[in-house]
Order: sequence, then C-alpha cells, then structure tokens
Amino acid sequence: MEQQTEAIGAGLTFEKVWAAIQANGEYLKETERQMKERYEETVRLIRERQEETDRQLNKRFGEFSNRFGEIIESMVVPNLVAKFRELGFEFTKAGPDVVIKDKENNIFTEIDAFLENGDKVMLVEIKTKPTTDDVDEHIERMEKMRRYADVRNDNRKYLGAIAGAVMSESLRVYALKKGFYVIEPSGETFNITAPGGKYRPREW
Repeated sequence: MEQQTEAIGAGLTFEKVWAAIQANGEYLKETERQMKERYEETVRLIRERQEETDRQLNKRFGEFSNRFGEIIESMVVPNLVAKFRELGFEFTKAGPDVVIKDKENNIFTEIDAFLENGDKVMLVEIKTKPTTDDVDEHIERMEKMRRYADVRNDNRKYLGAIAGAVMSESLRVYALKKGFYVIEPSGETFNITAPGGKYRPREW
C-alpha cells in the first residue's frame, strides 16, 4: 500500500498540483458560463414563443370582438327606435356606422348607431364588454358632436347611450352616473335603462 501511495504521488510538486487546481477551476467556470448561456437562450426562446402566442391570441380575440360587435350592431340598431319609443322618444331616422370627418374644424369621430328626429339626437356606442374608458371616450365623442352640430347651426339636443353584450354592475352604474342610457341584453331582446333617481340623462 505504501509503495502504491508513493507511486501515485511520485513526480507531484506543489506547482503541478496548483496548476491542476487552476485548470479545474477554469474548466468549471467555462462549464458554468456555457450552462448560463444555454439557460438564457432557452429563456429567450420561451419568451419569444410566448410573445408570439400572445400576439396571435390578441389578434384572434380582436377579430372575434370586431365580428361580435358587428353582430350586436346588426341586431341592436334595427330595434333601437322601437325600444326608445317606450321611453318617450320618437326617432324618425336610425343608422349604423356614422363617420364624421370635418377637416376644416378638426373634428373626427365615429358613431356606432345614430338616431335622430327634429329635436333630439341619440348617439349609441356599442361594445362587447364596455369599460369605464369606453364611457369616458363616449363623453369626448359627445363633446365633439356638440361642436360639430354648433358649426352646422344644429340646435338639437344630443344624448348618449352605452350598449354592451356583457356589462358589470359597476360599469352600468358608472355609465348611468355620467348621464348615459344603458342598453344591455335581456333574454332574446334587450332593455334600455334611463338614468334615474339622483342621476339625470345628460344633454349636450
């Protein structure tokens, strides 16, 4: 045993042992660096694939929302006149997708449904699932339409409504609080709720 130990240790010096330790350390560092690079590359690829998947899902959801919005418009608009008549409005004209492009006065906007008579105009914003931002944007749309009406000497009162296939109670209250009529599904048809109580329909 002693002879074997001596044979194994024969020729070893401190310098050789130290060099071997250093070489092993460099090998470990290089191995760690390569593993880190592979890990980072794997993470990058996973993120890229996830981002691509998210983009595809967002695109498909957007397309679905657009189509669903078109379906809602085609179903809601033809019946709006009758439903608003129940609330005392006699609109003589109604149409979808009204686009305003007034370059001279810098007024640009779009209305999903436009109902009118000689005294009043109802502008309806239709969303699959309305948000508070949609309500706030509709307020801006109403203000634009008021300016557009003024430059055309249109003195009729402008009112607004928010229609949604899915509407939370908080959003419903928010829209009513802002003075909008709320249009939402009810069985095979839809109901229109007018701002009431401490809230009043807002006119522009």
